[in-house]
Amino acid sequence: MHYMNFFITPRPFLHYSGSKSKMGFLFRVMFLSLYLFSHQTKAEHYNNASSSTGRKLASGCNFFRGKWVYDASYPLYDSSSCPFIDPEFNCQKYGRPDKLYQKYRWQPFSCDLPRFNGLKFLERLKGKKIMFVGDSLSLNMWESLACMIHAWLPNAKTTVTWRGIIGSVTFEDYGVELLLYRTPYLVDMVDEKVGRVLKLDSIRNGNAWKGMDMLIFNTWHWWTHTGSNQPWDYIQVGTKMKKDMNRLIAYYEGMTTWARWVNRNVDPSKTKVFLQGISPTHYLGREWGKPTKSCYGEKQPFFGKRYPAGTPPAAIVVNKVLSRVKKPVYLLDVMTLSQYRKDAHPTLYSGERSGLDCSHWCLPGLPDTWNQLLYAALIS
Repeated sequence: MHYMNFFITPRPFLHYSGSKSKMGFLFRVMFLSLYLFSHQTKAEHYNNASSSTGRKLASGCNFFRGKWVYDASYPLYDSSSCPFIDPEFNCQKYGRPDKLYQKYRWQPFSCDLPRFNGLKFLERLKGKKIMFVGDSLSLNMWESLACMIHAWLPNAKTTVTWRGIIGSVTFEDYGVELLLYRTPYLVDMVDEKVGRVLKLDSIRNGNAWKGMDMLIFNTWHWWTHTGSNQPWDYIQVGTKMKKDMNRLIAYYEGMTTWARWVNRNVDPSKTKVFLQGISPTHYLGREWGKPTKSCYGEKQPFFGKRYPAGTPPAAIVVNKVLSRVKKPVYLLDVMTLSQYRKDAHPTLYSGERSGLDCSHWCLPGLPDTWNQLLYAALIS
């Protein structure tokens, strides 16, 4: 069998809307909750207390509850001066006519989010290896962090390399290496005689993640792909091979395998582990109360007190899995603050890609805030 090197150029994701009715949504949530409550694999022996301790918010402040405010000093860098941005995220270069989306800063209700300092970041992490593991939203965040550091040290010596599905930006004077490991599901996808098999209980590729000083994991968007956008032919759980299954349950099974990998392979005294929360899409305007809209043409965030679409079921899975992880994992809970940013997508200004992209994010833009939250967790 051959373990697939999965490197796909980022493109707009197929939006998985599920039931269109509130009743259908509630049914899915109830079904998922019942499944999560009753289901526990034989290999699971989790300790809730240690997990919650590992995910405690820095300094007692909830950085993830707040609002977007206009800030004339933003953005933190100029896309034209950053050499690390892919065309898919370089919205200004490819014709986006407005810049207001770059001018919003996340303001927590109960404290201030530390402003990013690239020099302090490099000094704090001198000689360290930081790896983003996940899909093209990990790519989004990885390039954002490289740009944020570069803005502080524009003349710093850097080395950029690609080895298959592993990318690296090294700031040579500090020995800080930012790595990206491209994997859409975290679990393995294997090329076998029957076709491409997504193995929900296998992470053999995880050997490449060992030895890092910091790991930032992310996965969700590819779990919803169907039809020609689906990169696998079968799903395997244990010895059972299926053509398909409930995607939320599949996601839970895959994330449970990831949790076991963390428990077995991470030494908290040597490696900090982060999980990027669910990054939302904005294809359906009814999710923010505008049924005829999509992300195209949106120029301001959602300013309401509560996002109408509420919490997506995938976030329930994330919280359930994290409640069972024995090792400390810090949740970068970017879901709600990102739901408000219907204005921050590439839309049609995404390089040479065709179609509407309401999945990824322009750079500079929202992923810079994700990295500010990462920075705050490290220095607080």
